[in-house]
Amino acid sequence: MEIFGPVMDNETRCMHYHTEKDIIAIKFACCERYYPCYKCHEEHAKHAIKRWQQSQFNVKAILCGHCKHELTIQDYMESSSCPQCMAAFNPRCANHYAIYFEM
Repeated sequence: MEIFGPVMDNETRCMHYHTEKDIIAIKFACCERYYPCYKCHEEHAKHAIKRWQQSQFNVKAILCGHCKHELTIQDYMESSSCPQCMAAFNPRCANHYAIYFEM
């Protein structure tokens, strides 16, 4: 799976978010490309961010950087770790849901 933007390691951490738990990449609805975060998208994509609509929350649009398992948006929003490898996700990412997802 190709991750776009300034990825710093093989677990999808970027220059903006790189704690131990910052291990997800998000597929953006506007371009169907995975980026580590909205800041990476803003810096590297040539278009505005389009949010995923609630009716699309069953789409696999979250990538666990640890095991490369794809999660649906709904599964991601309902869990604190990857259901495949149990790697913990950063709970503070929820502060940015409104950027990525229709709330």
